[in-house]
Amino acid sequence: MTEGAERKLAAIMFTDMVGYSALAQRNEALALDLLAEHQRQLRAVFLQHGGREIKAIGDGFLVELASALQAVRCAVAIQTALVERNASAASERRIQVRISLHLGDVEIRDGDVFGDGVNIAARVEPLAEAGGICITGPVFDQIRNKIDEPLVRLGQPELKNIQVPIDVYRVVLPWTQGAAPSVGRRPARRRLGTRVGVVAAAIGVVAALLVWWTTARVPHTPSAPPPDAVAPAAKKSVAVLPFVNMSSDKENEYFSDGITEDLITALSKVSGLHVAARTSSFAFKGKNEPIENIGAQLHVGAVLEGSVAKSGNQVRITAQLINVADGYHLWSDSYDRELQDIFAIRSQVAQTVAKALQVTLDAGERQRLDQKPTEDLEAYQLYLKGRHAAATLADWGTAMRYLQQAIARDPGYALAYLGLAYYYGLIVDYPMSGSEALPREREAAEKALQLDPSLAEAHTDLGLVHWWYDRDYAAARREFQTALAMQPDLALAYELNGWHLVAAGQLDEGLAASRRAVELDPLSPETNTWLGINLYLARRYDQAIKQLRTAITTDPDYWYAHLWLGRAYARTSKFSEAIAELHTAQQFAGSPKAESALGRAYADGGDRAEATKVLNHLRERMHDEFVSAAFVATVHIGLGEVDEAFAALAQAEAEHSYYVGWWKGDPELDPLRSDPRFAALLKKVGLGVVTARTDGREFPGVGKTSSI
Repeated sequence: MTEGAERKLAAIMFTDMVGYSALAQRNEALALDLLAEHQRQLRAVFLQHGGREIKAIGDGFLVELASALQAVRCAVAIQTALVERNASAASERRIQVRISLHLGDVEIRDGDVFGDGVNIAARVEPLAEAGGICITGPVFDQIRNKIDEPLVRLGQPELKNIQVPIDVYRVVLPWTQGAAPSVGRRPARRRLGTRVGVVAAAIGVVAALLVWWTTARVPHTPSAPPPDAVAPAAKKSVAVLPFVNMSSDKENEYFSDGITEDLITALSKVSGLHVAARTSSFAFKGKNEPIENIGAQLHVGAVLEGSVAKSGNQVRITAQLINVADGYHLWSDSYDRELQDIFAIRSQVAQTVAKALQVTLDAGERQRLDQKPTEDLEAYQLYLKGRHAAATLADWGTAMRYLQQAIARDPGYALAYLGLAYYYGLIVDYPMSGSEALPREREAAEKALQLDPSLAEAHTDLGLVHWWYDRDYAAARREFQTALAMQPDLALAYELNGWHLVAAGQLDEGLAASRRAVELDPLSPETNTWLGINLYLARRYDQAIKQLRTAITTDPDYWYAHLWLGRAYARTSKFSEAIAELHTAQQFAGSPKAESALGRAYADGGDRAEATKVLNHLRERMHDEFVSAAFVATVHIGLGEVDEAFAALAQAEAEHSYYVGWWKGDPELDPLRSDPRFAALLKKVGLGVVTARTDGREFPGVGKTSSI
């Protein structure tokens, strides 16, 4: 230590005035005027919170505060004051700052501050968004549970010249992008139809079945509305249409689709840009739809389209950005490169699109766009083949083998682990038990997050594991909300959170989340179906039937919509319509889930012979493959075989069937609710006691007295 210097632990704040340099080039007088006002306003807040201004650095400040808590409160006060000021200011006179906070060891010498504590705070500051605050792990450790503002972990980003990894968190303020979960506070996917048995209509043509592929991974409080109901702030918007495969080899379709999905992913990382969901964008694959119609259906202002030609190690990509309002080209270009440059092309196109739409990228966003998911091009192509195999309804075993091969080539490939996590969640109950699949889903999701903490969808996987395997409903809710906070436009996160909330009896909040998923992914048969399912679970059968018919119009071959439409018809005693829909579902999928629902409809409709025939066939299937006991339980209930039904439910609970999560309000279980054995089952899985309710508003026993 230098003679005369003092070492101590200090809370360090860095601030930076957003856009000052660009403004100074355009209008130096205005820039200097706003700089002076900014300095006066911030200095007043520093004094109020006991902050010591160490020095002004250009358009920013270096400040020392007495504690981490005091520093966070000071930072929030600064941003609040600026928001209030900007509310009455002309747009060109608005002032925004970024703030970073770190708690670390510093050396105080001649009134100045030096050391890693200062360097880390300086490196974290660019990660904050305009009007936002980023804090490091040491600050988080001191202030968790002590502030009202929620916090979102951003992982351990690379910080220039900082060798030791350090956690970074975002303080979520009402005016910053996205709501947030209650990280560090005391808190108050996809058993997607596709996840239940087969692919159905995923990833575009197949609904959000593979939404994890799209957002490839690319950041409620009592005083703020829950994230489930929060609409994003107005943003520039774009849809990326499926790039046309111009290769002579049509098998390269996987590559053109993969480039499209990677561009969707990359653009989704831009905070000031809303990107149409992959599922809805891919609904236009192979169609010659007018641009204005596409824009109207996807609620976007611009469309990016193009083509891909791949031959050996060479690739040619063309792209053009079109304004929906008038059909004019905002930008177009072509790239002839070697395959090894594919990630650079993706980054360049994404950054050019953002610039053409007048969306400003901060340093952190540019860094994320430039980041390569893998250095191994063969692993990348295996990953794309796996994604394509799943999306085009090919054998899921083939898709999984591609993913495993990609991981074998690059064990650090986070997206491949994310794909495996999704796969394991999909096959719970058939053809694998939850007891076997869910621990694998957890392991893969945690590995994906370890490699890339920015993967919002990995949190939805963990939410499902907490829900179905751990039966930790609060933890599941936090994971879904974390995904929402990290990626506010992620339809899948709204979809799963909505399902979880409705299953828990929080109907209004859950249905709002489901409707938000449909808004974000309007042409997805999956999001539309899950809104219908949640209306069914809420016992709003007429609304459910109408919504499920809408889902079928988005994709008539989507078996899961037919399945639930059949169930809704059965609950309204329209048994002939129910059986017709369930036969359709079974023909498309061959899933024991569809067969089970058909058996129940026969039983409820009074055809015991056909119901028994279905039940016997399900039992035969259980000898040759794994089929959840939950599927036979519902048929036993319809046949009035109560003891057999309870035995099957107990077995389903032991298997960690995802159906357990529905027990609180599933209408098909109503005949058992007066039996003490049912109350015991609910208690065992932490769901409390629930009796039947048919008015469509809520499940009795859910709410303040609920265990959730």
